[in-house]
Amino acid sequence: MDTINSILSPLYWVVTQIIVLFHRFYSLVFAEDSGWAWGLSIVSLVIVIRIALIPLFVKQIKATRNLQALQPRMKKIQERYKNDRQRQSEEMMKLYRETGTNPLSSCLPILAQSPFFLALFQVLSHIANDEKVGVLTQDQVISARQATIFGAPIATRFMDGAEKVAQLGATLTEVRTVTIIMIVLMSASQFFTQRQLMTKNVDLSVKTPFMNQQKMLMYVFPLMFAIFGINFPVGVLIYWLTTNVWSMGQQLFVINRNPTPGSVAYQQRQERLRKKGKLKEEPAETEAAKAAEAARSVRTQPKRQSKSQRQGGPVQGQQAKKQPAKKTPPGKPGKPSAKTKK
Repeated sequence: MDTINSILSPLYWVVTQIIVLFHRFYSLVFAEDSGWAWGLSIVSLVIVIRIALIPLFVKQIKATRNLQALQPRMKKIQERYKNDRQRQSEEMMKLYRETGTNPLSSCLPILAQSPFFLALFQVLSHIANDEKVGVLTQDQVISARQATIFGAPIATRFMDGAEKVAQLGATLTEVRTVTIIMIVLMSASQFFTQRQLMTKNVDLSVKTPFMNQQKMLMYVFPLMFAIFGINFPVGVLIYWLTTNVWSMGQQLFVINRNPTPGSVAYQQRQERLRKKGKLKEEPAETEAAKAAEAARSVRTQPKRQSKSQRQGGPVQGQQAKKQPAKKTPPGKPGKPSAKTKK
């Protein structure tokens, strides 16, 4: 535990500093010891972190676009090595290396949040044990320890015993009811966020390992939240529920404004633009038009043929090639024909 505290100590300072600043602001509206003031401070912490992670989210979108562009080549690899799964995986990894594509980029925002999540978890554990942490003073620790969300203190967990919950001024029923509701909401929001990505913003015409990975995450993450959520303090549940709602809204914005070509969302967007008369020319149609124009520009007009050529006679160039003309030596006139002698 001491090792974890020493590693996360800088993050303790960052997390508690942000929470304290927002708590001072919300205390102007709500009671200083209320759950609203401390709960909204945690929500604001999430917003600050997610805004800071927007560059990673942009990188995630670009990685998804790169994977989409590789779909035809992935399909060829699948068809070529459909009976050799190991070779198929090796060729896929080789393709990723050659193009600089990382199929795990979709997990970057979650991985980047993990240190802050662990830091907040430890901060709330210190608060529950009435211990100073980060920049929190002892009075602020006591205030946060007494703050409740719908009757459940923000430092309590589903697995806490009745005695510990009673020390924080709550009942076991209140704590478990609030934590179960928040765990269900947290898992459901994670599931629908991932499902929204799979059903609307992925080209389903090509099956790839990336798609299988995303489909697996759609079920694994909610299950993990449900299992581990019973050990999360209420404050951490607020954190993850807020970040899941943020992710859902952020992803919905991207899907509506800039969907992946070939996906259901892309087709729906094209249909909306078509109805409004704002549909731009499709890239495929543009390329086809350019190719047709290039073909017309290089097309040569047929050469004019003589009467004998139109009647099936040999082409002049071919005749000349078959019967090359005899060269006349310089200074010697050619031999007159029989018709000329007469």
